[in-house]
Amino acid sequence: MRATSEVTVIGAGPAGLAVGACLRRAGIDFVILEREQDVGSSWRRHYRRLHLHTVKRFSSLPFLPFPASYPRYVPRQLMVDYLQDYAAKFALRPRFGETVRAVRKDGDDWIVEANSTTVRSPAVVVAAGYNAEPVVPAVAGIDKFRGLAIHSADYVEAAPFAGKSVLVIGMGNTGAEIALDLAEGGARPAISLRDGVHIVPRDLFGLPIQVVALMTRLMPLRATDALFPIILDFYLGNLQRFGIRRPRRGILAQIAQAGKIPVLDVGTVRKIRDGAIKIVPAVAAVGEDGARFADASSGKFDAIIFATGYRANYPDFLPRDVEAARRRRGQRSFRVSSVFSPGVSRT
Repeated sequence: MRATSEVTVIGAGPAGLAVGACLRRAGIDFVILEREQDVGSSWRRHYRRLHLHTVKRFSSLPFLPFPASYPRYVPRQLMVDYLQDYAAKFALRPRFGETVRAVRKDGDDWIVEANSTTVRSPAVVVAAGYNAEPVVPAVAGIDKFRGLAIHSADYVEAAPFAGKSVLVIGMGNTGAEIALDLAEGGARPAISLRDGVHIVPRDLFGLPIQVVALMTRLMPLRATDALFPIILDFYLGNLQRFGIRRPRRGILAQIAQAGKIPVLDVGTVRKIRDGAIKIVPAVAAVGEDGARFADASSGKFDAIIFATGYRANYPDFLPRDVEAARRRRGQRSFRVSSVFSPGVSRT
């Protein structure tokens, strides 16, 4: 099947839907291609306790605020309902089951090749997100492990792990929250931490940390980064004694220079202080019944969960010169939208 449109949008997550609504309002013809069978597929497949990290006031899509009945931090199922309602309200009707294979230039137009359709458009919006493909690092001996080893993408809830010892590899927001879920669900989790990590509370002195961050924007970055550790040590306590160290770069410097956001704590720190969640060093190797760590210590585990992040899939289908230009010039020349990416805006 061949088609034409003024704009082709790749992805029917929040970013793709928002673009579609704006194009609809502007009277511009468009088509949305989505490889899954529903809108907001990333939100649908992740663990049940997933929430937005950002407050609902600042997190809705264009032209449609979240319902007043929604809580401050929108949970996964309500977010899915909202995205479904959003698509219906603006009659977006994505073409589902269309995995984009290639995007290439043809004269003044772009040719987008998908499973069963080819679309010609003067403009293409890549809204495939940063969290398309799970990343599982190579770990020596993982093939010998007799327990369950999964990526966090396959984690749903704590019930199957109750009473078991579970190693969570990685302490981003996902790893921290899965460990919390496991601890609350009767498991015995440990988090393997390779590098330093910044941890901030989701709410600081009753204010969403997002609002606090906005309030500090008028301060010099270095001054803010110098002030935050003092406040956080007062609020969360000194976490170094539990094996958690801060990176050398401050919180805002790390966001600006590396695009790495801090862990937004929703209860994990308390479980660490109580001993319900242990912090262990980086994994050196895995054996039949456990893992050996970088400091030569070891532990036995019934399951291993890789909370090691995702990668974007748009380099797989973008032309090499476009992808290279995007890397050289950053977001200024080729912006890939990732509004509400679950790897970023969640708890």
